[in-house]
Amino acid sequence: MSIPNIYLIGPMGSGKSAVGRRLAKLLDRPFYDSDDEIESHTGVDIGFIFEKEGEDGFRERESQMIKELTQLDEIVLATGGGSIVRQENRQWLTSGGTVVYLATSVPQQLKRTSGRGNRPLLQTDDPAAVLEGLAEIRNPLYESLADITTVTDNLHVYRVAQAIMEALNKKYEDN
Repeated sequence: MSIPNIYLIGPMGSGKSAVGRRLAKLLDRPFYDSDDEIESHTGVDIGFIFEKEGEDGFRERESQMIKELTQLDEIVLATGGGSIVRQENRQWLTSGGTVVYLATSVPQQLKRTSGRGNRPLLQTDDPAAVLEGLAEIRNPLYESLADITTVTDNLHVYRVAQAIMEALNKKYEDN
């Protein structure tokens, strides 16, 4: 059974990075996080890029990184929550692998992201309103791209990774 690249999409706080690391271990594949790769290549954190270049500047860097990473073979990639807003990113993700949407509720996102200063879009007086607004725009995009959808609310990383493995096995055994 040959499973292509696995691309994790979903909102911030859905568990893409943690689940991606676990899934990569289960599949014995390299794991990449597009945000971590951007930070590694630029030498600064995402917040600094947002501050100096704005969201558009960051999205441009993100698109370039996703383009590069989707050229690799047999990887697990966790993408940034907003990566799907750009058409070219959606195209690269859907043309080169299996897209897994980690769905989560706004209350769960708030719980998972509270107290962390590394979320530029949540540096506001009302992070719940921001997350709800983002969900309204982005959730239909996540859903339209997904080959597999897994809800992560109140689930341990290991359980989510196992559910994805089961879905992958079913998907690729049938082919």
